[in-house]
Amino acid sequence: MTTKMTIQTISETGCFGGRIGFYRHASSSNNCDMQFSVFVPPQAAAGKVPVVTFLSGLTCTEENFMVKSGAQRVAAELGIMLVSPDTSPRGDDVADDPDDDYDFGLGAGFYVNASEAPWSQHYRMYDYVTRELQPLIFENFPGDAERHGLTGHSMGGHGALTIGLRNPEMFRSLSAFAPICTTLHSPWGRKALAYYLGEDTSSWYDYDACEVARRVSDPTAYSRILVDQGAGDPFLEEQLKPELLQAACKESGLPLELRVHDGYDHGYYFISTFIEEHLKFHADQLKG
Repeated sequence: MTTKMTIQTISETGCFGGRIGFYRHASSSNNCDMQFSVFVPPQAAAGKVPVVTFLSGLTCTEENFMVKSGAQRVAAELGIMLVSPDTSPRGDDVADDPDDDYDFGLGAGFYVNASEAPWSQHYRMYDYVTRELQPLIFENFPGDAERHGLTGHSMGGHGALTIGLRNPEMFRSLSAFAPICTTLHSPWGRKALAYYLGEDTSSWYDYDACEVARRVSDPTAYSRILVDQGAGDPFLEEQLKPELLQAACKESGLPLELRVHDGYDHGYYFISTFIEEHLKFHADQLKG
């Protein structure tokens, strides 16, 4: 008999016929308490439902996507469970940015496994998403592990692409909103990975979406990858660089659909505008 991993309920309430909850648990990956949120649609009363996990961006927590995206109405209609973890380890003993900036440390885990001290003691977000969050969700909530999609925004878009492309056996659908497409050539990425992984950039390749896309072993693992980007995003040219991802996917044969939308920036108005299309995309990919 499988023993469920222990979670603490922070809050739960009804939402579009289902329920939304916020939870805490002791994380062995990050060596601290971690929090996550789950929306369970009404269809789960009749059996297991497909799941879409959303990885959030810099400064965000497990709350941002659930509070700001407006995704629950569509998820309830489609019968999709939504999961959103926090973006980094937390706690008084967790190392933060030495300059107290927003783009590194707390709220900025970059979904990597840090190898450099003191970050390596807690910052193991890649393992958290791929090894710990999976059993935590599927042992405690009515989600179908065989129908699991992954998406994310900005830093979380970077996480979704690198994790999804490296683990196609774990995720059947993949998308992203305004992702950091290359940590090797982004000021945000270069700062974070230099701290987390050290100055040898060859160790960064597994956490650079373009490099992972370029070296993917099976370009047919996903029938389609959806990426949306706002043309008015102030971070587009310096930090995000979707044109490099497009070139890498063309080189390897990955089926990327990159859509650039005039009039949209980097924020949640952009996400809330296109979240319905992304959830319908995932629902189609996760059928059966």
